[in-house]
Amino acid sequence: MMSKIETTIKFVKELAEYYGAKNKDNFNDYIFRSNTKEEALSQGGAFFGLISPEEEPSGPYHDLSLVIFPDKEDKPWLISIIVGSLGFKNDYELASLPGVRRLFSSIVSENGFCKTSFLDIESSLPKQLTSKIPNLWKTLKSYSKLQLATEIIWNPESEAGKKIIAGFIAAYAQLRNFPGNAEQRKNVSRAITEISRGKIINDEEEALNLVLKRKFVILQGAPGTGKTRLAKIISQKLDAETFFTQFHAETSYSDFIYGIRPDLESGKVSYVEQRGIFYESLKTAVDNPKIKVALIIDEINRANLSNVLGPIFYLFEYQLNDNSVEIDIGGKYWVTNIPSNYYVICTMNTADRSLAVVDFALRRRFAWYTLKPHMIESTETNKFFKEDFLAFNEIFNWYANSEELSLQPGQAYFLAKDKEEMKNRIRYELLPLIREYLAEGLLLNARDEFAKYFYDQIEEVLFE
Repeated sequence: MMSKIETTIKFVKELAEYYGAKNKDNFNDYIFRSNTKEEALSQGGAFFGLISPEEEPSGPYHDLSLVIFPDKEDKPWLISIIVGSLGFKNDYELASLPGVRRLFSSIVSENGFCKTSFLDIESSLPKQLTSKIPNLWKTLKSYSKLQLATEIIWNPESEAGKKIIAGFIAAYAQLRNFPGNAEQRKNVSRAITEISRGKIINDEEEALNLVLKRKFVILQGAPGTGKTRLAKIISQKLDAETFFTQFHAETSYSDFIYGIRPDLESGKVSYVEQRGIFYESLKTAVDNPKIKVALIIDEINRANLSNVLGPIFYLFEYQLNDNSVEIDIGGKYWVTNIPSNYYVICTMNTADRSLAVVDFALRRRFAWYTLKPHMIESTETNKFFKEDFLAFNEIFNWYANSEELSLQPGQAYFLAKDKEEMKNRIRYELLPLIREYLAEGLLLNARDEFAKYFYDQIEEVLFE
């Protein structure tokens, strides 16, 4: 009868083959290493796992490997993506890609740890983790700094333990390009998904709940993520009387709140008051307390907000209870607070690089909800081109840093009536957008991937 370690070793090898790895004849995708002798189990340092086929069968080695640290008793194990004790040789660029860290970060739970940089082989594992596995302290003395992402396996023979092992082996298989066909890629994706921390988010429901709770909300995201559409949907679900405006560089206090303008029809020099959309919408809410009123401000960060909002900035203080301050917003209309039936929903384009950083005071007064690109269903009039969306999503997820992720074109870019219209969208919208990003020094690590995508789809070169 095989021991727990022997059973798990067999399971790991079977998984690697299931995900497309070859380990026989003259072609190997990995070298399997094992040091699970009684001495290693007792004194610390026992391990088994997959390392690069370019390394030696024994002794110190370089680069990324998938290692399991077992225990001979019924105590927890550890599974890790780890760097060999000789450091990096061929995997430095691979480890530096943001997508590599994101891949393992997505499958690490509260019982694990993932470093903020996969190039960091100087920092030890945190005490919050090591305190949970005192039985492996001798092993961790040698390997703690080299572990990039790790997860505790409480019982490797349980269903949960097997899922963790399968997920980590699948992530390593994806890293090493083990899958050779569609079926193997599905197997990898399924195993990762089963332990992924990611969850499907209903943006409409989440954003609506946030608006109901916080009243003043900014929906932010890249173009095409449906910010304006969602703002209008929320307003409809509130059953609110809706006021809509779009800010631009020349928007002023007198446009938005209150001012005066020349009366060109009076025949003489005279002025009339001009009530802005904020004045009108707020007054509607105050005069009709039984109805909800929603003000939608599109592209809020395109205006000089200090000039536009002026003294009303104070009124947007969350949970304002001070009624001692009255503000004349214009025409001797005094306001002490924003009524509870009044909602402000704004949108902000995170990909517009020409805009200044939003004032911290605004950030404190509003709640922020980020819309990310996601797959959608085709409509009666437009088809959603899933393959093109997934190609862009993979490039951004693998190569974009945290800031660059906010530049990913949203799902609306991938809606078209037919294939010809989609090709035109790629040629005249997506290609110029990516060229602009690259010209600004953004997403440079992904330029070859983008170049291949555009040439494959429309036979256009990224750079002349």
